[in-house]
Amino acid sequence: MNRRLIPGAIAAGVLAAGPLLYPSAATEAAKPKLVAVPEKAKKAEKTKPTPAPAITGSASGPEIETEAKHAIIIEEDTGTVLLDKLADERMPSASMSKMMTAYVVFGMLKEGRVKLDDDLPVSQAAWKLGGSKMFVKIGSRIKVDDLIRGMIVQSGNDSCIVLAEGLAGSEAAFVDLMNRKAQEIGLKNSHFDNVTGLPDPNHWVTARDLATLAIRTIHDFPDYYHYYSEMDFNFSGIDQGNRNPLLYKNMGADGLKTGHTEEAGYGLTASVVRDQRRVIMVVAGLPSMKARAQESERLIEWAFREFNDYRLFNAGDKVDDAEVWLGAEAKVPLTVAHDLVVTLPRKSRKDMKVTVAYDRPVPAPVTKGEQLGTITVTAPNVTPIETPLIAGADLGKIGPVGRMASLAAYVIWGHHH
Repeated sequence: MNRRLIPGAIAAGVLAAGPLLYPSAATEAAKPKLVAVPEKAKKAEKTKPTPAPAITGSASGPEIETEAKHAIIIEEDTGTVLLDKLADERMPSASMSKMMTAYVVFGMLKEGRVKLDDDLPVSQAAWKLGGSKMFVKIGSRIKVDDLIRGMIVQSGNDSCIVLAEGLAGSEAAFVDLMNRKAQEIGLKNSHFDNVTGLPDPNHWVTARDLATLAIRTIHDFPDYYHYYSEMDFNFSGIDQGNRNPLLYKNMGADGLKTGHTEEAGYGLTASVVRDQRRVIMVVAGLPSMKARAQESERLIEWAFREFNDYRLFNAGDKVDDAEVWLGAEAKVPLTVAHDLVVTLPRKSRKDMKVTVAYDRPVPAPVTKGEQLGTITVTAPNVTPIETPLIAGADLGKIGPVGRMASLAAYVIWGHHH
């Protein structure tokens, strides 16, 4: 026997068996591994604008009762629901549906289809419409800029009709645009039959959809969102104040819209910003203006007092190192693609745990951005939060000689590179 041929034969056999010798995921799938949470996780600080989040999960820590028939409170940055009371049940929207009318108008402005200084004609239908008014004069022409203020600040039904007729040809045509856009931006259980929110059996929304609409308005139209925070507007010598009670409380409110009809009761979709947090609230079905003012303030204060945002990792931060099988390097860094910010009850923060799970070892080659596992955040009274764990760098395979050595070592000693 030629002894010099034996090492080569062993090497060839080991290389051929390489795929079979890879430790199987079934036997070496990782148990969740606890990772340290950075000190910066004490409090989240926004570093850059983020896309409008989906409304997800819940942080059902401290509970609170409300006399509102429907209510939802959402942490805008994370999409976490802090309070949900019949938020998916259909309800009349009253003037809160003017937010959808405004959303379509803002879209036309952004696309350049209309300008703020364009003026639109006032029809008899707009002039004679009942309910809250901007007090337009029949036969006159009014600038789009003024009509938007009349619609949002004064909640004018007449201004909504002027906008609809002037921009789409008729209220019915404009309503079609509203319903198409509502579906496009994720309003899953709402249907609009007019531009004003006046009672109609074919016109309904949900509290969750109104919250989604508020968030999309804030993110999609930063150049026009300021209308929702204006305190008053004078048109034709008539001065009217914004009906949003939170704007007068010096508490960080910057929008959005009230609503009231006999059928709907008193409602409010609100946005409040404080300490770099934005909370969105929708309440509806309250019995009076006083109840709307008091209850909305109480619920907002509860949301800021009992919950907080915590930034755990920024996009690209190393979360852990993964051992690599037959890689050019022994390990590859694991990270997250997007900033990982979580909303938790303040009392649950001390018991928060962050774990990672991935099959070990990771087979080479590895591509940067490839999902290798998951990172999970848990805390008392909080739905577990999961996000992908990805490779933070490219990592190729080890060369042929290195593969032979690693495979031989695994065969003989059970060790792998």
